[in-house]
Formats: sequence, structure tokens, C-alpha cells
Amino acid sequence: MTTLIIGAHGQVGQHIVKQLAATGETVYGGIRNAEQADTITQLGGQPRTIDLLGTAEDMVPAMAGVDTVVFSAGSGGSTGDDMTLNIDLDGAVKAMHATELADIKRFILISALGTDDRAFWNQSGIRPYYVAKYYADQWLRHRTDLDYTILRPGALTNDAPTGQISLDPATSDTKKITRRDVAAAVVAVVKHPQPNWSMVTRLLPRPYVSRLFAYKRV
Repeated sequence: MTTLIIGAHGQVGQHIVKQLAATGETVYGGIRNAEQADTITQLGGQPRTIDLLGTAEDMVPAMAGVDTVVFSAGSGGSTGDDMTLNIDLDGAVKAMHATELADIKRFILISALGTDDRAFWNQSGIRPYYVAKYYADQWLRHRTDLDYTILRPGALTNDAPTGQISLDPATSDTKKITRRDVAAAVVAVVKHPQPNWSMVTRLLPRPYVSRLFAYKRV
């Protein structure tokens, strides 16, 4: 199988490229400029340029020969709310549209824990981020015909990976998860496709759940 990681130069994206390429998969790393290409190559991926500020139609050539699209892009904490909307929301929606235009069925979206809890948005201190994530999730679920998986990890850390993932926040004693564990979950979803299934799941650290794909369909 062949996978395109949009946002491959980001912190989670780089881990996904490296881990997925290590399994023998062909991995294309979607990057915004040529200066990021060497990093993707060193991780085992093949760089392809994708402009999330451009049109959906402009993204389609980068999806040639791809079986699965993973959207791991984000504007980052150093940008303003305008870029959060442009990348985390509009960029995600355009990527979904481009995926459909390219006749690709599988789409994996990295969202965030708390996205479906409006009360939490106000407490988070980054409400525009959660607004963007919420409406990107909603668009994928209700405005596309894609076979999707939405992963909602807790607060991301750069700690050493635990290899332990819970799909139920109630079973976890922390709301944090390492970026490498999130990447491992993405790799697991890519490697174990579930045809015609649409899934939303939350990721937190706990003993790894072998039934990672026994999600309730939503």
C-alpha cells in the first residue's frame, strides 16, 4: 500500500513517516516547500509538495498512486487564529475534497481530545483550535463519502513512547500521550484497513488495546 502524509514535516508527521516506512510501506511525505524534502528522504519517505493554502484541485497530482491519505498538518502554536482556520480547518477540508477528486477512499484525520466538548473549548485557552478541529471532523463525517478514521489524541508530549494506548479516556490516569505513540496508532490504522468503516476514537496512554480496530461504528 501507498500512503500520503499531509503535514509530514510536523512533529507527529515525521514520526509517522519514519515508523510507516520502516514497515516497508511506500510513504509520500506531503511538505509545503522544497527545503523540507531532505528531512522526509532521511526518514524513509518520498517528498511531495502540497500547498494547503492553494486549491483542492492543485493537491490532486500529489495524490497520484496513493491508497490512503493521512492529514497530520497543523498551523502550529506560533501562528495566529487566521492560520489555524486556514490550515487546521480549511486545509483539512480541501485535502478531503482532493482525496475524493483523486478517487481515493481512505482518509485518516488526526484531531484532538476534547473536540466534541464545547465546554472544554472555553477552558482550553485555545478555543479557535478546537473550533477548527470540530468542524473539520464534522465535515469528514457528514460531508464526504470517504472511509475515514478520526484519531483524537490527548495533549501531545515528546516523551519516550510507551507502546500503550487506550481508546477510552475514562480508563486513563492522564490526558497526555506521546507523539510517537500517536504515530504508532496511525501506522496501525494504515496497516489494518477496515473497508467501509467510519470510525472516531480517542487516544490516551494505557495498556495497549489489541482490539484497536473493534471500534463502534459511528
